[in-house]
Amino acid sequence: MTRTVDLPTFSSLDELTRLITRRRGLYVRWSRGPQRDLPRTSSTDDLTGIELPGLSASPLDLEDWWGERPVRIWVARRLYDYSHLPQVKDARTRPWVLHGSETARGPDNEPLVTDIEPLGWIADEVITDACRIVTEQPGRWGPLDRDESSDPLSASPGRSPRRDDRQ
Repeated sequence: MTRTVDLPTFSSLDELTRLITRRRGLYVRWSRGPQRDLPRTSSTDDLTGIELPGLSASPLDLEDWWGERPVRIWVARRLYDYSHLPQVKDARTRPWVLHGSETARGPDNEPLVTDIEPLGWIADEVITDACRIVTEQPGRWGPLDRDESSDPLSASPGRSPRRDDRQ
């Protein structure tokens, strides 16, 4: 593990996997970092602008239903799900691991976390490794990217077309 901006950096997926098997209450947050996030300890809903009662984060804790499957695949999937954020939000967005308490759920059903203890950054190489592991799995899976469609004006199932799309 290396250190940057007063936090160590998890430099391998194995290192992060070991942590997840030893400790509960862990989350990954994609942001510009704890120095920017912790003074407010609040996220903002992008759609409405509402201030949320905690930082949005993705849980890293293993679920019982995962059973005896490889923990590396679990961790890889949790990292892969939001790996698109640096491209769609802000190039300075980076993943970091934290320990905290879930206080509520956000509008996308994501945990909102308080009582935060930053544990470390996640190196780019770990995200690259996670993406490789996920794409090598037999099933189809993609990151949770709302901006993935090539035509943002086209109607999707369950969504009404925009006024300009109607004839």
